[in-house]
Amino acid sequence: MPQVLGKDVGTIGFGLMGLTWRATPPPPEQAFEAMRAALVNGMNYWNAAEFYGTPEYNSLTLLERYFEKYPEDADKVVLGVKGAVGLNASGPDGSPEEIRRSIDNCLRILKGRKKIDVFEPARRDKKVPLEITFAAINEYVEKGLVGGVGISEVAAATIHEAAKITKIVSVEVELSLMATDILDNGVVAACAEHDIPVIAYSPLGRGMFTTQFKSHADIPKDSFLQHFPRFSPENFDNNMKLVKQVEELASKKGCTPAQLAISWTANLSRRRPGLPTIIPIPGATTASRVNENAVYVELSDAEMAEIDETLSKFEVVGRRYPEQMPIET
Repeated sequence: MPQVLGKDVGTIGFGLMGLTWRATPPPPEQAFEAMRAALVNGMNYWNAAEFYGTPEYNSLTLLERYFEKYPEDADKVVLGVKGAVGLNASGPDGSPEEIRRSIDNCLRILKGRKKIDVFEPARRDKKVPLEITFAAINEYVEKGLVGGVGISEVAAATIHEAAKITKIVSVEVELSLMATDILDNGVVAACAEHDIPVIAYSPLGRGMFTTQFKSHADIPKDSFLQHFPRFSPENFDNNMKLVKQVEELASKKGCTPAQLAISWTANLSRRRPGLPTIIPIPGATTASRVNENAVYVELSDAEMAEIDETLSKFEVVGRRYPEQMPIET
């Protein structure tokens, strides 16, 4: 069984972003049903952020309400929280003042109902040395208020540098059939070298592999995806060609495209030598979608090779994020 911070976690985790960070979040009771379904299915690594939503309603406020209602679930969850982007999510801020403000705010909102197992600066702040950023987080680790230090959306060089400074318990980076960059840019190799588990966010290609999008018109007008290059009108149709190929592979396997996409991510560390533990964290806003995502599909070497061949012949068009957003920091 995979581990984060020495704690057992499921093969597949759960991302909370979509429960609060959207124009119209689902009602809390619907969110609670999805969260409970995740735990029932063994998806006990949960990924949250201080900025997933508004100051009044975000990942942490939702978690506080959830653990108030289900206090018995607190010890079952291994919780990773991203923060340190300023009060208005203005950009990476690794200063000690911002680290302390962010962690203090998260702890205040949680009201002691759940410990933060992993705290991650959402991006590296290149204006502040990592030693200073990590020292501030480790103040809370030493007090027992935070379990360990994670890093998010980083380059391989940052992982190597960080591992020399402090114990890094997880690296959160994007990985999906639509975004395989980390397999070739040294990120997974760096994690393997330092024995750091990879928390793979957006394993469903930001919804591409859920079959909810058939055309660009299916993307809601108020969705942040409207600003992502891979979902732009000029790129969408090209990238949907890969989705159609994945749908065909899933049909042959007897599973849904979402299950194939998530399971491919989880299968990587079992099928390819020298890779670290990889834990995909798909998000979902309904219990039924969580139940679908929780189904782990074992893929043979031949099936993984077939997927590799499909990917090798396809070029995804468009940057992962809008130009102004930092990546691989």
